[in-house]
Amino acid sequence: MIQSARRRQQLTLTAACTAQVMIVLDVLIVSVALPALQHELHLSPAELEWVVSGYALALAALIPLGGALGDHFGRKRLFLAGVVLFTAASIGCAVSVSGGMLIGFRVLQGVGGAVMSSLTLALISEAYPPEARTGPIGLWAAVSGLAVAGGSVIGGVLLGLFPWSSIFWVNVPIGAVTLVIAIVAVAESREPVPRPFDSTGVALSSAGLLLLTFGFVYSADASWHSPVAVSCIAAGVAVLAVFRAWERRATAPMIPRALAQTRSFGLAAAVYLLAYLAFSGFIYYVTLFFQNIDRWSPLRTGLSWLFFCIPYFAVARCAQSVGRRVTTSSAVGWGCLIAAAGVIGMSQQQTSTPFAWAAACYILVGVGFGLMVPAGSSAAMAEVPPGSSGIGSGLFNACRQIGTAIGLAVLGSVGSSVILASWHRRVGSLPPGTRQRAAQASAHVTGGQVHAVVATVGQAALRPAAASFRSGFEVALLAAGAILAVAGVVGFRGLRHLRNRPDQRHGPRAGSGLGSEQRVPLLLGCWSSSRDQNGDHAAPVRCSRMMMPEKI
Repeated sequence: MIQSARRRQQLTLTAACTAQVMIVLDVLIVSVALPALQHELHLSPAELEWVVSGYALALAALIPLGGALGDHFGRKRLFLAGVVLFTAASIGCAVSVSGGMLIGFRVLQGVGGAVMSSLTLALISEAYPPEARTGPIGLWAAVSGLAVAGGSVIGGVLLGLFPWSSIFWVNVPIGAVTLVIAIVAVAESREPVPRPFDSTGVALSSAGLLLLTFGFVYSADASWHSPVAVSCIAAGVAVLAVFRAWERRATAPMIPRALAQTRSFGLAAAVYLLAYLAFSGFIYYVTLFFQNIDRWSPLRTGLSWLFFCIPYFAVARCAQSVGRRVTTSSAVGWGCLIAAAGVIGMSQQQTSTPFAWAAACYILVGVGFGLMVPAGSSAAMAEVPPGSSGIGSGLFNACRQIGTAIGLAVLGSVGSSVILASWHRRVGSLPPGTRQRAAQASAHVTGGQVHAVVATVGQAALRPAAASFRSGFEVALLAAGAILAVAGVVGFRGLRHLRNRPDQRHGPRAGSGLGSEQRVPLLLGCWSSSRDQNGDHAAPVRCSRMMMPEKI
């Protein structure tokens, strides 16, 4: 009997880990494939942004709701539904023949991913007793990190051997294995008295974010002065204002009032959102520059990201020892500023620049995020009120997805505007007979498809097109660096009230039950929610150092 129970625990952990692999893998693996998607499906810059933003936006909007639905209707049932939807949507992405079809299935992927993401750690918490969760949670975090590190490399290898659809087909066997294991081994569970969920709040926040993102993304194909773009942005701001007013008067708000009034949570969430807002634009423009302008292969692009991933994990793994010497505010602030230096340095990349420069910039960004992510996550949970840590961790994770969706929309729009302005100025230097064709090739220029511009306009357009894209690339990355610098200032000034306490100088508080193994670094925004022996959410350990709280 004991051996059978242990086997079920191990299989439940396997299902949670494989589900998390699919969710995380589909972030970076798709970023490497952006130029291939752009070429094969003839995607406009706005459509290309939606391939990433649609997935991230669905995750951000529905992660908080997924956990609440699992508490109401059964975690296993909802988890299985999420796996089926994600896998089916991956097949839909793989067979897509148009940008609209691909974007639609990417949104469905995000819906399925949100359900899985909100329940993976709940399944682990239900399968293991509190005293035995340290190892499984650490393994889950490590597997998530490997998926992040391997996403770009796997994407590059697949694209080097197979068509772009392979990056989505890879989810199908993983999803099938996850589904079978979950059906066989995962036990059903739900809350005896689940917390009411705010469906109106979820609808308002989702609609506001969708309108805001759509407005910024639409401006990439049109302009900042487009009536559609301006109307959507204004409507998005208005709906989010209504959401805020609703949350103040709702009997069971999506964001508990005690949590909303927690200073460290709000400021850490703001830093996290700004950091990933900048990071999403960085990934997007660096990928297009290296593959479209510098003519790198997808494999080389994917492998280059190891110069980010390895420093990130090296620093994040040292979070505990760094936390003994550096305050949370310093770790968050310096992490953002170091990453900002790397992003700004990358903005100066030219086609003739040695790769050593790009590698150094990748390393700076990796080191910066390796400092910021564990410290920022710890700061967010340091003062969360008892009973709010579950929803708090879900909302904090949603901030990363919101930053990714909105950041790509904003920075994509900024870059496109600069590229178009530069291109229109440079068109005047082309021979008179080619100027009209050059004006019609604007969408190719904003997407960095300089060789498509040459095919349309002629060889004379190669240098002006590359130079125009390079100007937008530089401005977008400078803006991303400035956003990271602002996040650093917020970290320095806003989180300095989290003072070091003598009882944390040499380890966890007495009686906290927090072993050294539990202070695993948060891997790009992943954490867990544990329960006490009665099944209730335990209060978080109040920590001001870079250590994992009991409610990660």
